[in-house]
Amino acid sequence: MTAETDWGGAPSVLRMILGRQLEELRTRAGLTFEQAGEAIGVSHSTIRRLEAAKVARLRLPDVEKLLQIYGVRDQQEIDTFLKSAREANKRGWWHTYRDVMPDWFAAYLSLEQAALHIRAYEAGFVHGLLQTPAYARALLSAGNPHASSVDTERRVALRMRRQEILTRSCPPRLWVVMDETVLRWPVGGTEVMRQQVDHLIEVGRLPHVTLQIMPFAAGPHPAMRAGAFDLFRFRAPELPDIVYLGGLVGAVYLDKGDDVVVYREALDRLGAQAVPARGTEELLGALRKEL
Repeated sequence: MTAETDWGGAPSVLRMILGRQLEELRTRAGLTFEQAGEAIGVSHSTIRRLEAAKVARLRLPDVEKLLQIYGVRDQQEIDTFLKSAREANKRGWWHTYRDVMPDWFAAYLSLEQAALHIRAYEAGFVHGLLQTPAYARALLSAGNPHASSVDTERRVALRMRRQEILTRSCPPRLWVVMDETVLRWPVGGTEVMRQQVDHLIEVGRLPHVTLQIMPFAAGPHPAMRAGAFDLFRFRAPELPDIVYLGGLVGAVYLDKGDDVVVYREALDRLGAQAVPARGTEELLGALRKEL
């Protein structure tokens, strides 16, 4: 058992890792949820939520007792685990934007910040990590028509802050396939779209970013019924690949192998059917001339 792992820096993701490690220790010790809960004076549902990372904070005394009950005797190992638990209890930087983002989106930001690889398909608009401020502002204004200008600018700032992962010292590998509709849909007007296309050309030249366009001429494709989605892969071996499906009032996160493989295969097929990455800049340049 080790709690020191290359997990990526997002507190809720670290809680997922620690929860899975506690589950492994409990299983190895041959204890049920009920037995583990009774041993430290909590309900079996509390143990379930702890292992599933569905708790806002880890209670350090409970964690320490569980480690001892599960047979962890090395004090240094316990101290290391508790140190990670303290890190997991910290708030992510996005907490300061909680006034302008839904609660369920915090989980997405945790995954995005901690991911080693991010693969995505976008059907209607440019991926959030690739938007210019003007494009984001036009999109967010349309999506939140009753929001004040102050709130809209806060949402734009949040989106721009997210993009810093692409220029940090160890950026994730980003691979996005976008439907041609994304570039034909006039978000914010002609000038905003010109700037957005220029930005896509610039970002697409980064060595860790791959952009592909699914042209109309390609016809039906594997994701035409799925809508937009993201697939995250992590450095930590404890975490499975996770698929994110967003909506207007909530989100779905899939981590079961059979579910994830469907989306992974769809992305593979999209990548094979779309314009090759080496031809994306040429296609974007041609589209820009039409604006």
